[in-house]
Amino acid sequence: MGQGDTDTVVTTADGPIRGLVRGSRSIFRGIPYAAPPVGPLRFRAPAPVTPWTEVRDATRYGDASIQDTARSPIGPVRGQRASEDCLTLNVTAPTTRSTRPRPVMVFVHGGAYLVGTSATSLYDGSSLVRRGDVVYVSMNYRLGPLGYLDFGQFSTPERPFEGNLGLRDQIAALEWVQRNIAAFGGDPDNVTVFGESAGGNAVTTLVATPSAAGLFHRAIAQSSAPGMVASRERSEGWARDFVRLLGGTEETARTVLEDARPADLVSAARRLNAKVLKETPGLIPFGPNVDGEIVPAAPLEAYRSGAAHAVPMIIGSNEHEGTLFSRFLDALLTKAPRIDAFFEATDPAAKERILAQYPGYPAGLSAVDFGGDFTFWRPSLELADAHSEHAPTWVYRYDYAPRLFDLLKLHATHGSELLAVFGAYRSRIGKMMTILGDWGSARRITDEVQRQWLAFATTGEPGPEWTRYDVPRRATRILDATSRMEDDPLGERRAAWDGFDGWDTASGESSQDFRSSTAQ
Repeated sequence: MGQGDTDTVVTTADGPIRGLVRGSRSIFRGIPYAAPPVGPLRFRAPAPVTPWTEVRDATRYGDASIQDTARSPIGPVRGQRASEDCLTLNVTAPTTRSTRPRPVMVFVHGGAYLVGTSATSLYDGSSLVRRGDVVYVSMNYRLGPLGYLDFGQFSTPERPFEGNLGLRDQIAALEWVQRNIAAFGGDPDNVTVFGESAGGNAVTTLVATPSAAGLFHRAIAQSSAPGMVASRERSEGWARDFVRLLGGTEETARTVLEDARPADLVSAARRLNAKVLKETPGLIPFGPNVDGEIVPAAPLEAYRSGAAHAVPMIIGSNEHEGTLFSRFLDALLTKAPRIDAFFEATDPAAKERILAQYPGYPAGLSAVDFGGDFTFWRPSLELADAHSEHAPTWVYRYDYAPRLFDLLKLHATHGSELLAVFGAYRSRIGKMMTILGDWGSARRITDEVQRQWLAFATTGEPGPEWTRYDVPRRATRILDATSRMEDDPLGERRAAWDGFDGWDTASGESSQDFRSSTAQ
């Protein structure tokens, strides 16, 4: 507890919790929304919390999900402990009284479904709470093999293994919000779920998940990779590979999965990720899968048919998504040999048509932009096209980059819009990012993005300056130092991608057999 902080107690449906009052905010951290998924609950759907009667401390973040790092990074030099006991969430709310319940914003963090935590300092949410008079919620959920591989093939009546556990965790957290958020001044009938990267994929998947109906009323998907939802067959194959990497066989899988140490799970996950990237460039093994139950159909199919929830949605991507990956995270199709192998395995006839839209390929940013477009931009537009037929939809492209980002050749890279969404340019580190004279433009982009995100969470519309998206116009908000509306930006490039299936994650098949030896 910091100097000047005071205690505050709220009674939830599970029991009373003690948070702290800091200035104009009430802060509660590490609130359990499901039972610890340990022991016999490993690889099981989230179970109800055991209620308590004594006041429970809720002033510290809960542990992150186990992941490929000893401590999940939460700041430049700080880390957070990770463990399997990770199903907690956090609430920040204004302390002032309100005559009506406040809008609720629920954030899902990213990290390729392999890393990340709600305790990351960027995700604090206080700037949104102060500016928008909203209640902010963030959550942890199971990552990697504990959350996103389908081990159901190894189930027995005595020891079931359930799938899509990270997605089920997110649904359980949203159910907690419905039961409890009124006690914090929030409106359970006005909940916006938003997320970035894997969190954006979580959002676009939740919109297509029947059991999430009624748990939220608006959605914001930032740099989602909507196509990264695998078929059940593909996920089951990855699960078998994972068991072998743990040293087991199909006959011993149940025991191996039950007894594996967290460190062994993390090590096998790292090796599986590398194997999949080599064999199926552009895919990762961890993420939701079409299991016929929680996810009954590929999300894009659900959007096209109108089976997805008809909630208003903001969706978009950043101008140069791929630069972060080409520099630091080797996980996308950002290199010419990998792109060549990808087309050879999927649709060679499309290669010349699509690559013609990346001038100078493979020099400069062309290959890098190809990888970002394939994973984020192009599938997000496909989803927007489909969703706009059934529900109000707004699309953006985030082009803003301070000059330091351009100097580092990152530009408007993956995740950079989070600095505006969470008001990070106002922080000490954020000000360092604008040291080359961009403080004014950083302040303007923060003001615009926060104003639009908060207006959307409050009213279901981002503001009059942002034209609603439809086909064929495809009006898009270009968020930059000076923002503007533009119809169908990069329309020729979008059209070149039309009809290209790539890896068919819905069926688990590619258009040709893949020769993994070429994917170096």
